[in-house]
Amino acid sequence: MTTETNAARQVRARAPGARPRIAVVLGSGWGGLTDHLANAIRIPYSELEGFPQATVAGHSGELWLGDIAGHEVAVMSGRKHAYETGEVNGMRVPLETLKALGCDTVVLTNAAGSLKPGMGTGSLMVINDYINVTQRSPLVGEGGSERFVNMTNAFDPALRVIAHDVARDAGVSLHEGVYLWCFGPQFETPAEIRMFERLGADAVGMSTVPETIIARHIGLKVIAFSLITNMAAGMSAEDLSHQHTLEQARAAGATAGMLLARVITHI
Repeated sequence: MTTETNAARQVRARAPGARPRIAVVLGSGWGGLTDHLANAIRIPYSELEGFPQATVAGHSGELWLGDIAGHEVAVMSGRKHAYETGEVNGMRVPLETLKALGCDTVVLTNAAGSLKPGMGTGSLMVINDYINVTQRSPLVGEGGSERFVNMTNAFDPALRVIAHDVARDAGVSLHEGVYLWCFGPQFETPAEIRMFERLGADAVGMSTVPETIIARHIGLKVIAFSLITNMAAGMSAEDLSHQHTLEQARAAGATAGMLLARVITHI
């Protein structure tokens, strides 16, 4: 299922030769990927109908079109978070646009808090499943049987194998685990984290799950990564803040960007 969008037509007008196959959504700390992007064309979200306006520090609000080692990619530098407006379908138009441009795979990234003592700040985790603790869906209001999306293996198993192989060859430790989505924007309480740990969560954050649901609904394959920027509430003496998240994300950004670029070349 492919939906043509006004934004797709606007992108083609700016970059008529672009034929990206892989889409990437950059979360906090993952901006180093753009250092690996050649022949880049940058289009501000403000020029693309239906794309989010950047309201979160660390999200530049641009669509980059270019290539990494000969692989054409479309990179979203910044996303719409549900906590910004209360709506959970803010990434619908951008993902439909990327699909219309030719993408068949989306790489989602985020900054997250760790619930695993052995997965500390600066760690990287490939996501193998999620817990939608909010039980909010961007598909509410959709019609037809397509709305009943099978979310088993929402994160493509074959792509996860590639990620582990690439990380091993690069000498990068890559964890794997379950990501739990909280609505935000406030951080979680220690009591909530203890509950989430019992539910089976390995990392917690405020994004990624709505995009995963939308992506699977429109037929995109998904692989997703978390950059651990803090231990979750109550698990350390860290003073949790968005500024702290950005500082820790910047510290690990070069490794994250390098790994992501290498994974893309093997997809």
